[in-house]
Amino acid sequence: MEGHHNISVNIDTSDRFPQWSIQETKEFLMIRAELDRTFMETKRNKLLWEVTSTKMKEKGYNRSAEQCKCKWKNLVTRYKGCETIEPESMRQQFPFYHELQAIFAARMQRMLWAEAEGGGASGTKKKPGHLSSDDDDENEESEGDKVGTSRKKKKSKTNVNTGVGGSRCTGNSNNLREILEDFMKQQLHMEVQWKETFEAREEERRMKEMEWRQKMEALENERIMMETRWREREEQRRIREEARAERRDALITALLNKLRREDI
Repeated sequence: MEGHHNISVNIDTSDRFPQWSIQETKEFLMIRAELDRTFMETKRNKLLWEVTSTKMKEKGYNRSAEQCKCKWKNLVTRYKGCETIEPESMRQQFPFYHELQAIFAARMQRMLWAEAEGGGASGTKKKPGHLSSDDDDENEESEGDKVGTSRKKKKSKTNVNTGVGGSRCTGNSNNLREILEDFMKQQLHMEVQWKETFEAREEERRMKEMEWRQKMEALENERIMMETRWREREEQRRIREEARAERRDALITALLNKLRREDI
């Protein structure tokens, strides 16, 4: 008869780290922006995520390299999903859009400079800009597999590079131009949306200002009319007072004359 064994599984809840705060995410994006050039020039970026984790700890945030890597992937995914969202709702749903946009804009600018400096014949200068750390992290293999596969690739590349090098350079330049054109189109589209929003708000502000001025003019006219009526009433009162004073003086003068005549 088989015995029943009680298997107890201990779950360590210490691995459940707190959620990323807005300030922590902004600090993380600042660090990632500083290291973006190195990320794009390095294929094996595991050490770079360790550096990112160390810099986060220096700022007082205890995040591992794997957590930083996963956070970056999630932010990039959300950034790509904001391309079809209106600017107002985008700010509410994803408050880090502008930080990521600045990182990718600087990356595109570096690629433009590399293309301008290297021309169409330099393929080695374009490879660092063409490498995407976001895609390379997803396909990251073990170190042993990388060494074996890299040796095989080097052997095969030596036989192929002589005939395919020129076409690969032109293909990379064409891909780069397409990426830059798409990026510029997105920038122009966002700029148009921003201008339309700004013009709508400016028109609304002008309408409210015009309405406020009309109300102020109406109040000013009402005040002037009330002041005019008050002055008219004051003038009429002054005229009545003067007429009353004249009648009183005339009466007193008549009484005095009458008393004088009686005395005589």
